[in-house]
Amino acid sequence: MTLVLDEQAQAAEACSLENYLQLPDHTMDERIAAARARLGSSTILLGHHYQRDEVIRFADFTGDSYKLSKVAAETDAKYIVFCGVHFMAESADVLGRESQQVILPDLNAGCSMADMAEISQVEACWDALARTGISDEIIPITYMNSSAAIKAFCGEHGGLVCTSSNARQAFEWAFQRGKRILFLPDQHLGRNTGYTMGIPLDEMKVWDPWGLAGGLSAKDLAATKILLWKGHCSVHQRFLPGHVDAVRAKYPGIQVIVHPECRWEVCQKADAMGSTEQLIATVEQAPAGTMFAIGTEIHLVNRLARRFATEGKKIITLDDTGCLCTTMYRISPQHLAWALENLVEGRVVNRIAVRKSVKEWARVALDRMLEAK
Repeated sequence: MTLVLDEQAQAAEACSLENYLQLPDHTMDERIAAARARLGSSTILLGHHYQRDEVIRFADFTGDSYKLSKVAAETDAKYIVFCGVHFMAESADVLGRESQQVILPDLNAGCSMADMAEISQVEACWDALARTGISDEIIPITYMNSSAAIKAFCGEHGGLVCTSSNARQAFEWAFQRGKRILFLPDQHLGRNTGYTMGIPLDEMKVWDPWGLAGGLSAKDLAATKILLWKGHCSVHQRFLPGHVDAVRAKYPGIQVIVHPECRWEVCQKADAMGSTEQLIATVEQAPAGTMFAIGTEIHLVNRLARRFATEGKKIITLDDTGCLCTTMYRISPQHLAWALENLVEGRVVNRIAVRKSVKEWARVALDRMLEAK
């Protein structure tokens, strides 16, 4: 839940943006650099790993959502320009100080996974669990890829936020405080994390928000340690076990590493799984001549392939049809230049401001995540 500009202001700014969108990408470089120089230390630019090269090259800090959330909490900059997606900008606003303002260059940069869990659905799920008498045994955990309202719900109900970097630590934290976990919105990260902790698959059931009572019986719920929300990443779910088999057959000896948002069956066939930062570290630490097939977003894979080619490391995507995060791709050099040049003129456009009532509990959930490490 974020505050929005009034319709008249939105229309004026949209019209102004149209002038930028008609120009070629390469014509934005000098304008972006000039605006950055004029803004100086008042503005910090954060770039998620999945951003296109034309945008991320200007970032002061790059990383996954966990790393960038920490940067957002620590920066002294007045303006935080977040080249990522909506939920990331919301988290930056929650963690930032009242004097700071967060800007998302394109408000259409959302997340299909985050959209799979709406606050009304989660509240209905919780009410249903309360009627079975087990809600007081459950600690809710939400993945970073969720709205501020979902984060606030978890904070208010004794839970926390996690990322793919620290999901296991968050689960351990929760099991010290409750008997069961409600994990949303990504069923695959929840299942893969639980399995690595020794929890059998039959003790992890999926709650379908569109099904009657989540599609589960009271007996199912009683036998469940981790209740998984029926959600997924549209990019990582594309990877299939057959892709692993095919790449191994074509490239004997190749190392397959995947993101834990991938299906359980894919992760079981892989040599290793890890967050975006962990995937990068695996490639960095490998000896020259190592070949990797990586199951994650294509911009990052291509960037790693170029970066490590000089070290004799060959890096390909696990699925050669390409897996593009289309919502991340929405932020273009034109959007970035528009946002920065408006700042130079003293105008804040596309500000992401979480409502105070939501921010307080979302901050609790995020602070717990940072404490759990």
